[in-house]
Amino acid sequence: MFYRPQDGHGLPHNPFNAIVTPRPIGWISSRAADGTNNLAPYSFFNAIAYVPPQVMFSSTGSKPDQNGTKDSVANIAETGVFCVNIVEYTARDAMNITSKGAEKEVDEFSAAGLTAVECETIPCARVQGAPASLECKLSQIVELPGESNRLVLGEVVGIHMRDDCIRDGRFDITTFQPLARLGYRDYSHVTELFELVRPDD
Repeated sequence: MFYRPQDGHGLPHNPFNAIVTPRPIGWISSRAADGTNNLAPYSFFNAIAYVPPQVMFSSTGSKPDQNGTKDSVANIAETGVFCVNIVEYTARDAMNITSKGAEKEVDEFSAAGLTAVECETIPCARVQGAPASLECKLSQIVELPGESNRLVLGEVVGIHMRDDCIRDGRFDITTFQPLARLGYRDYSHVTELFELVRPDD
C-alpha cells in the first residue's frame, strides 16, 4: 500500500502514529501566569541533545479557551519554563485522566489524585514520585505547518531521579517500566532489555 497524506489513506483510522512507534511520553507540567498548575501527556516527545541536555515536545490541536493552542503551550509561552515527568506503567490511569481537554482553570494534578511538588530550579510543579523529572527552560516555540501545530524546545536545567530507579550506578528503566505510546489507543511498557556494542566502542 502507498498513499499520499494529502489524498488520504482510505483506512478506518489514520495509520501514521501507528507507524512511528513506540514513542516515549512526556508528561508535561506547566503553570499558568495566574498560578494554576497544568499536567498533560504528549507522545510527540523526545530528548534531542546531550550538551547541554535538551528536549522537545509538540502539541497538535487547540482548545476554545486558549486562542489556537493548548494549555501547556500557552503556559510555557507565558512563563518560559516547564517540566517533563516520566510516566511509569503503574501511573497509566493517572496519565490517562490528565489527557482530558479540560478547561484551563482545572488543575490536572488534583483531578488525577497526584501530588504536585515544587521544582528546584524553575517556578513550576512536578509529579511527586515520578521515576524522573526534567526541569526545563524554554528555548523556543516553533510554529509548524498545519493548524495549531507547535514544537516546544527546552534546555534541561535540573534532573530528578527516584532513588530506587538507580541500580549499580545506572538509571534502570526496568525498575519502573516506562510507558510508551503506540498507534490508535494502544500503549506498551518496557519490560526487557538487550545490549548491542557499537563497532567503534
